[in-house]
Amino acid sequence: MLYQIIKPLLFALSAERAHKITVFFLDVAVSIPPLRWLLQSMFCDKRKSLERKVMGLTFPNPVGLAAGFDKDGEHVVGVASLGFGFIEVGTVTPKPQDGNPKPRLFRLPADKALINRMGFNNKGLDALALRLKNLREKGMPKGLIIGGNIGKNKVTPNEEAEQDYLHCFEILFPYVDYFVVNVSSPNTPGLRDLQEKEPLTRLLNLLQGKNREKDVSKPILLKIAPDLTDSQLNDIADIIRDSKLAGVIATNTTISRDKLVAPEETLTNIGAGGLSGAPLKSRATEVISYLRQKLGSDATIIGVGGIDSPESAQEKLAAGADLVQVYSGMVYAGPGLVRGILRGM
Repeated sequence: MLYQIIKPLLFALSAERAHKITVFFLDVAVSIPPLRWLLQSMFCDKRKSLERKVMGLTFPNPVGLAAGFDKDGEHVVGVASLGFGFIEVGTVTPKPQDGNPKPRLFRLPADKALINRMGFNNKGLDALALRLKNLREKGMPKGLIIGGNIGKNKVTPNEEAEQDYLHCFEILFPYVDYFVVNVSSPNTPGLRDLQEKEPLTRLLNLLQGKNREKDVSKPILLKIAPDLTDSQLNDIADIIRDSKLAGVIATNTTISRDKLVAPEETLTNIGAGGLSGAPLKSRATEVISYLRQKLGSDATIIGVGGIDSPESAQEKLAAGADLVQVYSGMVYAGPGLVRGILRGM
């Protein structure tokens, strides 16, 4: 109810500015013990029956925050107070980068969607690792699972991209519970070329080789685009099996603009970027269902794309997802979305 009152004020601001203001006040609230307790009592559902054992990890509940919301791991404590069972930080790159010029994040209210061309803006690998190290030592919310979404710098040519991913993997390894390899963002030029079978197989085998050298390996997942053909999805399934990857996150944002309510002029003025939110729901579910049939029951699938209600979350789970993630849906439905989904379970 409160969010619906505040929402018009936030929507009067640019999307990126509204995001910064929201997380600022969330961080302030959780720094005050009585307010932190109030937030947790309002939004967190700690029923034991919600726990899920996936990839050898125990998730407090199956609803996570997708990568992109907290790229630099600066708001983990605040976001955890909204009831998430796991939080995926990143996408992080070895070196800090500013990302694409602003404006680069846009709302499509009639479609309950977002378009972003952020471009992996982040403060860099070392800053994230230090922040997660401090959280692990001083105050990680109990039981919370942290995923690390890793990418390459814009200036790194694709033929050298493997070194960026390997460096991120090595530095973050002590501080995250699982990894996500992001080769599917449409906002870094040429990145999606790494989804092709030969370069992707080589990259994932290199990461798995480093993973096996550790005393205890950690799950690695691949995040894929919704725009892949069935033939490409077949290749993805083969690669996951052959490299013995833990699984897949389906899906990232789409470059498609099909069946949007927003006027063509609005879309032209916004320009390029990845579309997320309600219009992605059906395609993401189709990809989940297709991959579950191809991969069988062993591989983990995390479903993301258009989840804005308990019903849309259940749709992903019924299609074969083990866990789900939200981001754009929370912009429109508000912070109570997580608890609503969990109550629906």
